[in-house]
Amino acid sequence: MTETASTTTTAGQGVGESARRPDAVLKVTGEFAYASDLWLDGMVWGVTLRSPHPSAWIRSIDAGPALKIDGVLAVLTHEDVPGARFFGLDRRDQPVLAIDQVRYQGEPVALVAADHPETARRAAAAIVVDYEVREAVTDPRQARDVVRHQPVRRGDTFEAEVVVTGEYEVGMQDQAFLGPESGLAVPAEDGGVDLYIATQWLHVDRDQLAPCLGLPHDKVRLTLSGVGGAFGAREDLSMQVHACMLALRLNRPVKIVYGREESFFGHVHRHPALMRYEHGATRDGRLVYVKADILLDGGAYCSSSPAVVGNAASLGVGPYEVPNVRVDATGVYTNNPPCGAMRGFGAVQACYAYESQMDRLAEACGLSPVEIRVRNAVAQGSRLITGQLIDAPAPLAAMLRDLESMPLPEGPPATDLRALPGGVSQTTHGEAVRRGVGYGVGIKNICFSEGFDDYSTARVRAELVGGEPHVTVHTAAAEVGQGLVTLQAQIARTELGIANVTVATADTAVGSAGSSSASRQSYVTGGAVRAACEAVRERFGGRPAREALERSGPIEETREYRHRPTYPMDPVTGQGDSHTQLALCVHRAVVDVDVELGLVKVVELAAVQDVGRVLNPQALEGQIHGGSAQGLGLALMEEIQVRDGLVLNPSFTDYLIPTILDMPPMQTKILENPDPAAPYGLRGAGEPPTLSSTPAIAAAVRAATGLRLTRVPIRPEDIALFDNGEVSHGKRT
Repeated sequence: MTETASTTTTAGQGVGESARRPDAVLKVTGEFAYASDLWLDGMVWGVTLRSPHPSAWIRSIDAGPALKIDGVLAVLTHEDVPGARFFGLDRRDQPVLAIDQVRYQGEPVALVAADHPETARRAAAAIVVDYEVREAVTDPRQARDVVRHQPVRRGDTFEAEVVVTGEYEVGMQDQAFLGPESGLAVPAEDGGVDLYIATQWLHVDRDQLAPCLGLPHDKVRLTLSGVGGAFGAREDLSMQVHACMLALRLNRPVKIVYGREESFFGHVHRHPALMRYEHGATRDGRLVYVKADILLDGGAYCSSSPAVVGNAASLGVGPYEVPNVRVDATGVYTNNPPCGAMRGFGAVQACYAYESQMDRLAEACGLSPVEIRVRNAVAQGSRLITGQLIDAPAPLAAMLRDLESMPLPEGPPATDLRALPGGVSQTTHGEAVRRGVGYGVGIKNICFSEGFDDYSTARVRAELVGGEPHVTVHTAAAEVGQGLVTLQAQIARTELGIANVTVATADTAVGSAGSSSASRQSYVTGGAVRAACEAVRERFGGRPAREALERSGPIEETREYRHRPTYPMDPVTGQGDSHTQLALCVHRAVVDVDVELGLVKVVELAAVQDVGRVLNPQALEGQIHGGSAQGLGLALMEEIQVRDGLVLNPSFTDYLIPTILDMPPMQTKILENPDPAAPYGLRGAGEPPTLSSTPAIAAAVRAATGLRLTRVPIRPEDIALFDNGEVSHGKRT
């Protein structure tokens, strides 16, 4: 059911090299085993019955019709939860199964186990639930229950020569991973359960599961299965507790696999945001103050909303020097789908608003988009709006100049119709196509913040296998596609000089590695692997590995690695050293827009990113491209359409994500300014490109159309002009 990631390449495949991924061939050929491929003789299938209503009381649940279906083995409701009835990442506020009410469409109400998945689905549909539907709270502006309010206060001057204001909105984006939620729960002889699961955080899953199952932690064992993408959505529990409940009830292995539609209801999404900003500056474009009101819709349950609010507040004005700040970031509960972690969370929403404002300010001051940013750019020695000192390199002004100097693509107009927006459908010959160029800048915190005990554990074992030195690296860090397995092996080769390295399957048999999120695993798990390798090397006593191992036998060391401490933001002023590391990325976007049809083609993206030190060039390039693709999706096409709490487009037919045809060529320039506090000087790189690509593309569309365009994703109807020159949505600049 599980596989180790084994590599037997040369010792030269160390840090700084583009070492080949050990799972590459299997994934390209389709042989890689994902969680949905799990199989065990005697297993049965689980299915979840979900609420069709965003808000309702549950008057009764009748499982009788389902139990009469041949092949049905069990139907469970909240009354069958063996332990604690609630779980959650930050707060235990989410019921294992709905008790007396449902708070969002898709909330789990009952479970079915059957000998065939179709039988289980028919049985779930046969369960009779008597709902008393009530009015749903779906407008976050009308919500009364607050998850967190975080102000940031600095300075007292809120008057300026040039003032620009704007209201901005970000829609609900989905992580849109290709591998649906799935896992296999196997009851154990000791009364516990073994769960094989695609997740981002094995130990926090276990810590939520054990109380709900009424079991001690050591009887709930998790092993990572093949993960088909994550991007934050696998931080929260989905089917884990349900599969374990059924397995323990039946004393049989139980597999649950969501279909695509259920996946849209089974995980959290990016928080939609409503934001109002006011920027004041001198006539020559120097920022005097920023006021911001950021409202984030957390949906029905808490998830990671407090951290999202904290990020939005602390990074709410971007990487700019601003002496006077009044920021209010608030997350609220509604009856919309729950929202939580997604790549760049909190910082993405704020970035779209403050970058849109910087473009408006540039226009008001008669400056170029690059110049306004250069004049206000932070640098090493600057302070964030929280008062935190930027004590590592932050060459933002130079990055912007580098970006500006990159050559622009030729055109328009394109001579090949396939290169035009809508050209492949013969909708245009270029007569209404206009080109625009836009810039975006983003700053993202790396690792967990605000005093979280953020660490990782690594166990490294060196021994002779067949007479040759061999190293096994064991951590609980989730490989979710980012290349962490490859990097762990690279570090071991670099530190120990041993070519043959196996990275064991991640599980809870070793100490926690934290979550594969916040661009943190290279930092903390990389640091832990390095520390454990150093401890093993010390025991070599200065001898070559083979000689040392012949003398001593196997050598094994376990180490924890923690980054420098962070501190909570002050609840009144927002001041404090809340982040351990900050990362910068800048984007330039070139777009062609058919202003009659509202179609957009991104012609090119260019990016400059400071990564501290490159550990794997090819993997790093992939992270920049992947983050840019998700930013493009948010800018132009990706949105879960929710109306009155109901999801209208839970499919990849109607929820659009960028394909290879939508992604343009990219120019990238990677800077290496090592962070002295980080292992190898590295700087987390996965999230920053998602921030800056969205506002760059939106700015380019504005430049092509002359429209304000204050909401993403930008829809065709937001762009298309009627014959009388009026705009269907928005305002002309």
